[in-house]
Amino acid sequence: MRTIIFIGLNKSGSSREAVKAANVLGYYTVVFTDQEKQIQQRSEYNDVHQLTFVDTNNTEELRGQIRVLQQRGHEIIVITSFVDNYVLTASSLADEFCKNLISTEAISIMENKEKTRTFFSNQTFTPKFELVKKDIHDPFDLTLETFHFPVVVKFASSTGSKDVIFASNMRALEKNVGKLRTKNQQETIIIEEYVDGDQYLVEVLVSNWKVHIAAIIKQEITKGKRFIVTGYGLLAEVPAIFEDSLIDVIETIVSSLAFKNGAFHLELRFTEDGWKLIEINPRISGGAMNKMIQSAYGYSLVEETLKMLAGDEPSIDRRTNHYVFTQYVILENKGFLEKVTGKGRAMATPGVVEVYVKPKSGAYVTSPLSMGHRYAYVIAKGDTLEEAQSTAKQAANELTFHIRIE
Repeated sequence: MRTIIFIGLNKSGSSREAVKAANVLGYYTVVFTDQEKQIQQRSEYNDVHQLTFVDTNNTEELRGQIRVLQQRGHEIIVITSFVDNYVLTASSLADEFCKNLISTEAISIMENKEKTRTFFSNQTFTPKFELVKKDIHDPFDLTLETFHFPVVVKFASSTGSKDVIFASNMRALEKNVGKLRTKNQQETIIIEEYVDGDQYLVEVLVSNWKVHIAAIIKQEITKGKRFIVTGYGLLAEVPAIFEDSLIDVIETIVSSLAFKNGAFHLELRFTEDGWKLIEINPRISGGAMNKMIQSAYGYSLVEETLKMLAGDEPSIDRRTNHYVFTQYVILENKGFLEKVTGKGRAMATPGVVEVYVKPKSGAYVTSPLSMGHRYAYVIAKGDTLEEAQSTAKQAANELTFHIRIE
């Protein structure tokens, strides 16, 4: 059996849609998970042919499970992950057990913010930054000489806005570095200039050195205790000069990393000095991203990514061309969710493509400290970005979270 192995799986979003896409492409799907709840809810994962409970952080245990599959006659075509924590692990195992078309070394640089900043330190798109290693206790005098406030403080391995903190002055910087250091004594902390400007997310697919920009999305960021992206506006039309400058940045990244094949997304800010790279991740964005692209352009980016990983030619030719906006819902209060009302009204709003509510009744919800604390989204499309945005926000306002505050 021609088999694709997925390491890690979310109940919804890009990782789940990738498994469904593998089914469409005719592959036998195997998912390695460390989530006992997924095993208990096995009937909800009918698109997974084999769901195996395994310690996904134990590489030797994963190797053993792959060997069992091979002994049972499975031809392992692809080993991959669309879940942030396991992309590097999956690529390392693909190097051993199948023909891996992507560079594991490049992925190791992309997924670690310290490595990314260091590798691209001489590029104009890299913001000013400093690394605070575990054995450095007083970086603050040096910081003053490097750049001015405000700054952003984060762990080198942070994902989804977790442990990314804004500091407007030296006192806040010292406090926030101390907070992170208390949380993890061994982790490198990055201090970098706060870059002002509109922020964009760019989805990229590379096949045999050919760079495809799959989507350009303008982001809306809500700045509270953390930077939380609450709005995504996918552009149907992009000015040529805008796209050309992006291509220059992307081609520099691809050639520098020798990234012949693979998928990644960039978060960048457009400033008076050009593009500044906020972060890079070696996978499609999670959450609603694949459905946004499908609603806008008519193709599945996760499906085309799987084709590329299997050695086939991907196609991201647009079948349709709509502006799409996704509005995420965050909460101000914390407590236990009793119910969510208004989903039917939201879905009935003209132009709405999908309404998704994440938590079930009884779940504990909180104000956002990471992107994982976004509890619903509405996807809408329109003839202009403004129309799609207005529709999505109007529909999202129909949703009411009834919370028992503790």
